[in-house]
Amino acid sequence: MSTIQVEVVSAEEAIFSGRAKFVALPGEAGELGILPGHIPLITRIKPGAVRIEKEDGGEEFVFVAGGILEVQPKCITVLSDTAIRGHDLDEAKANEARRAAEEALKNAKSDVDLAKAQSELAVMAAQIAALRKFRQKK
Repeated sequence: MSTIQVEVVSAEEAIFSGRAKFVALPGEAGELGILPGHIPLITRIKPGAVRIEKEDGGEEFVFVAGGILEVQPKCITVLSDTAIRGHDLDEAKANEARRAAEEALKNAKSDVDLAKAQSELAVMAAQIAALRKFRQKK
């Protein structure tokens, strides 16, 4: 079976680099599935889970807080300010951050504060959903 190189990179570090048979991730207009041989593509991605079916049949799971996807003939690149390996996700921290975002939403004094709180709340909700998805797969 053919494979494609996959790179998932955050602002801090390379999160995943390896060969894959399939990659699924949350595109801006809906869920995307990328197989080797996919046409070139650049698009924004929403916060959520990136699922990588590795060459050896294993699976890698990464949460991204949005970002950019680039698909080229020999490589898939996912760029995100924040990317966290599935096994590093902490539900207690995510729930606390969600509560803080909800509180910030209630106390927003300007449109900028409101937009920032809404964005943070959406990211935390996506992270908690991704964490639950990851746990179901295990």
